[in-house]
Amino acid sequence: MRLAFLGSPSAAVVCLDALAEAGHEIVAVVTQADKRRGRRGELSATAVKTRAVDLGLPVYHSLEPVTEVPLDLGVVVAYGRIIPGEVLRRVKMLNVHFSLLPRWRGAAPVERAIMAGDEVTGVSIMELDEGLDTGPVLATRTIGIGACETVGELTASLAIAGAELIVEVLAGGAGDLPVARAQAGEATYAAKLESGELEIDWSRDCVSIARLVRLERAWTAFRGRRLLIRQAGEQPDSASPEGGRANGTSFDRLSSSGDSGEPATGEGRAEGARPASPALPGSIEVFQDGVTVQTGSGRLKIVQVQGEGRDTMAAVDWARGARIVPGERLGA
Repeated sequence: MRLAFLGSPSAAVVCLDALAEAGHEIVAVVTQADKRRGRRGELSATAVKTRAVDLGLPVYHSLEPVTEVPLDLGVVVAYGRIIPGEVLRRVKMLNVHFSLLPRWRGAAPVERAIMAGDEVTGVSIMELDEGLDTGPVLATRTIGIGACETVGELTASLAIAGAELIVEVLAGGAGDLPVARAQAGEATYAAKLESGELEIDWSRDCVSIARLVRLERAWTAFRGRRLLIRQAGEQPDSASPEGGRANGTSFDRLSSSGDSGEPATGEGRAEGARPASPALPGSIEVFQDGVTVQTGSGRLKIVQVQGEGRDTMAAVDWARGARIVPGERLGA
């Protein structure tokens, strides 16, 4: 088939490669324009453009070529822009969407599925119309979401599933596509995440914060600067440091920043005992083998962090270097 391919991020590259390997003629690749990135502000191409150039495919930053050359179909994967109705009326386009429609229509379906605690998601091949992911669906594939799976890991799995599915859908050619059926069920919407949504509110419960961290961009304030929480794990109160273990690891306390403002050890307090008063949300406890933070319900074990202008590092190494004092809290 003669195809136009519209996409931008690395997740879309998997589909581009699959279509090329399946023998389809990709006559136009449309992607977002190069953007300035990094400290030096150097122009950087999208992952799709980089791969298309490697494959020797023509690359465009506008939709005009899509309407000017003979095509059987357009295939869209995370293009990142709304396709005007006038284009859709001239060229039939199929969208590889990373959710089981009509759940999570919109720009951030993978992130919203994780934040909501969904146990399954999937890929939908839909025909684009002028609505927001409202077109009829030709095929779907379901994928489970791991309890600790990050947005990057899940997106990679969905990209592979989507590439396989679109190749199957197109196997019979433009005249033998699966029957498209109207979406059925309750629709939910996956709006693009704003920076404020990625800031950790330590008064929330441990489970929801752990899900936010799995988006790989969750951040909190520490001494007036941003601190990214790169990896974390729920630590139920039943497995709290009071018992000397957290998530199967032996913990020896080095310091505590609980509500009382007192160190974890001292006159009249046994080694390893918690402060008598409840710890405030964001209170940090540092152990020989790890770091935990008090949430609104339970404690969160922090595994990896990244400070501004720094590389990702083990949370316990960060905590030791920061020399956390009693009373300090994340997000305060």
